[in-house]
Amino acid sequence: MHNKRTLIFVIALTVLSLVIAAPKNYPVNFKLMGREINFILSSPEIHLNKPFQFDRTLNIKQGLDLQGGVEVTLRADMANISESDRKDALESAREVISRRVDLYGIAEPVITTKIVNNDYRLSVALAGVDDPATALELIGQTAQLVFAELPSSTDSASYADLIPTDLTGQDLTKSTVQFNSQTGKPEVGLQFTTEGGKKFAEITQRNIGKPLAIMLDGFPLSTPIVQETITGGKASINGDFTLEEVKNLVLTLNAGALPVPISILEQKNVAPTLGEESVQASLRAGLLGLGIVALFMILMYGYLGFIAVLGLIIYTLLTIAIYKLIPITITLPGLAGFILSIGMAVDSNILIFERMKEEVRKKIDPRTAMELSFGKAWDAIKDANTATLITTFILFNPLDWPFLNSSGMVRGFALTLFLGIIISLFTGIVVTRTLLRTFYVKK
Repeated sequence: MHNKRTLIFVIALTVLSLVIAAPKNYPVNFKLMGREINFILSSPEIHLNKPFQFDRTLNIKQGLDLQGGVEVTLRADMANISESDRKDALESAREVISRRVDLYGIAEPVITTKIVNNDYRLSVALAGVDDPATALELIGQTAQLVFAELPSSTDSASYADLIPTDLTGQDLTKSTVQFNSQTGKPEVGLQFTTEGGKKFAEITQRNIGKPLAIMLDGFPLSTPIVQETITGGKASINGDFTLEEVKNLVLTLNAGALPVPISILEQKNVAPTLGEESVQASLRAGLLGLGIVALFMILMYGYLGFIAVLGLIIYTLLTIAIYKLIPITITLPGLAGFILSIGMAVDSNILIFERMKEEVRKKIDPRTAMELSFGKAWDAIKDANTATLITTFILFNPLDWPFLNSSGMVRGFALTLFLGIIISLFTGIVVTRTLLRTFYVKK
């Protein structure tokens, strides 16, 4: 019964992966029984609003080297920022640029920060940008934070009628993450300058029961309702926030409280290093590699190998589906990591099958031999893949250690290889095992 439920889960997962992994707007043309068959194969789009926001067009995201774009190096002027606040100010500037790029509609930008002595820089890679001048004008602006209120006559006013006050980011000393003393929930703490505190008291006094919007670059970050007149230069924004939401809001508010002038040091248009033909050649190489691995497994292990090939096909569909859902931006090194992971995906099968041969030689029945083989091979599979996972961690450098790699291309390779290993462990231990229990032992 347990194996039947697992088999149903594997089949459902395979069908779902096939739907998600289907190419976008791919024309299919062939003849069947003298009739011309023409249709467009396309994966669906996912748009969820409740209980959480999730939007995916399910396209394969391509990096700079596959579709070209713009790469910009920016310098952050920290002359008016205290040394203790400079790292936070640089990270806040990165957050602001990320928001602007998202609003511009650029998919998966790569934005990194770098500090060399007293030189604070940001590197922005924008793949697929058609209008570099507009994008550069957008990301090169200093963050503008302002508080906005509704007009005094609110009979027909709406949130679209918000007008800026004279309270700006220059009046905000800093925002912090804090926790409500009564509820324990995370909230945003605001600290104003002396002059800013006076302005804030006047604004809250005339807006009790009304929204007071905090705008960055003309877009509302938060629109809390004023409960009472707030004096003393301190305030808090509370609500049903998660800790991560509060941290992000604090980071963005500080971008306006510590405005960092940004200047462009270098700009270069990046042509795709791989044209469409080269991409197709790489995909053909991947399919050829998959075919050779499949042929090897069938020739070496017969029916066992055929089942392993089914698991490998499921692995490939599942991997592409996860690339689309996350989504993963595919670069040339990332593509190489994917192709490499296809070959590595059968490693666990080979270890298990060789173990099965040894157990069968001992005159053990096939079911027992299979279960013993999975158990005995697991230690070797675990150790080998753990070593590779450690390598991908070092290459990806998620903690941004300065003494390790920080190249986006290398990180792309590490990420696709990491995902490949995790998915191959799942397909090797769960999918292939379920298929063997269903079709091999009973055949």
